Amino acid sequence: MNPSVLHSLRTIVGGVSWFLALAVAAAADPAVPLWREQPPGEKQQFGPEQDLTKPNEGLVGGRRLIRLGNVTRPTLQVFRPDPAKANGAAVLICPGGAYNILALDLEGTEVCEWLNSLGVTGVLLKYRVPRREGLEKHVAALQDAQRAMGLIRQSAADWGIDPGRVGVLGFSAGGHLSAALSNMPDRTYPKVDAADDVSCRPDFTVLVYPAYLTVQEDNDRMANELKITTNSPPAFVVMTQDDPIRVENALQYSAALKRVGVPFELHVYPKGGHGYGLRRTDLPVTGWPLMAAEWLKTGGWLAKRAP
Repeated sequence: MNPSVLHSLRTIVGGVSWFLALAVAAAADPAVPLWREQPPGEKQQFGPEQDLTKPNEGLVGGRRLIRLGNVTRPTLQVFRPDPAKANGAAVLICPGGAYNILALDLEGTEVCEWLNSLGVTGVLLKYRVPRREGLEKHVAALQDAQRAMGLIRQSAADWGIDPGRVGVLGFSAGGHLSAALSNMPDRTYPKVDAADDVSCRPDFTVLVYPAYLTVQEDNDRMANELKITTNSPPAFVVMTQDDPIRVENALQYSAALKRVGVPFELHVYPKGGHGYGLRRTDLPVTGWPLMAAEWLKTGGWLAKRAP
């Protein structure tokens, strides 16, 4: 096939995928801006928010994925379960992407749909990317995540959520963001309104192939921002030995929780690499959602009760 024609077809397919993702989002509540005005500390100028996936970038589970870039107006979006199944629990979802892009469908909207099947409200966080010049990689994103947790709890009654059963789930860089949110309960920005008076500590944490949790060059000690204490939330952690991001991230985080007596469940598989999301393949690691659902059930997070 003529290369220019092939490129055009790929562009069309990419556009259709982006349109379908938007259609899924349209079935959820309208996106809610996190900040009334400019997010704190924003100084840089970026291009338009868009899918930055290139035609030659690989598929995951046989499907394309959205790599959303240039996010300057962070939002949260609520995906509600069937009212007959809703149990009052909610999870803030943090997609990964090296703090440069967001894997918006693979590690975002698809996760919301899975949580809805469990009766859980999924709240998709579209946090600021790429990394902001002059700041640690996670600073802007952590502000967005802390703000989002406050807004979720403040809106709990309106959204049918139990404010005492709000967790966080993150992949890769989003796993680091989830861990930072779980271990930094004090706001890292000036108070905006009453939502910032509400706790931003998650009630439970799910980390899927998390990145940046340790400092490899310093004998894999925990990253400075991760101050794990007895107040750290219970965690479910999954990773593979052949993950290029290094399984030590999962091992050391779990060991740190053990040292302070915080419950955790750790699953390590020999193969699977990185970036599989919830898309099932023949590798056992991609069955992790079944294990996570059982962990949530056993922990009492899925018990149906009035918010």
